[in-house]
Amino acid sequence: MSKKIKIGEQVTLVEDMPDLGLFRGQVGTVVQQYEPGIYDVEFRFLSGREQAVVTTLRSGMLMQLHPVES
Repeated sequence: MSKKIKIGEQVTLVEDMPDLGLFRGQVGTVVQQYEPGIYDVEFRFLSGREQAVVTTLRSGMLMQLHPVES
């Protein structure tokens, strides 16, 4: 069972969303939670200038990233 996703956590997209220019494996940051399992996630791109896409996603479309401890 995965823990609750929190605002400020990094997550990765588990499915493609080509209409938004987002693809599986892209990393984003949770910036808002509306209700359990519904989040706004900000994805940033560096392509000449910094751009960001914020989109509302269900938790099933996201995978939490956990820091690696050494």
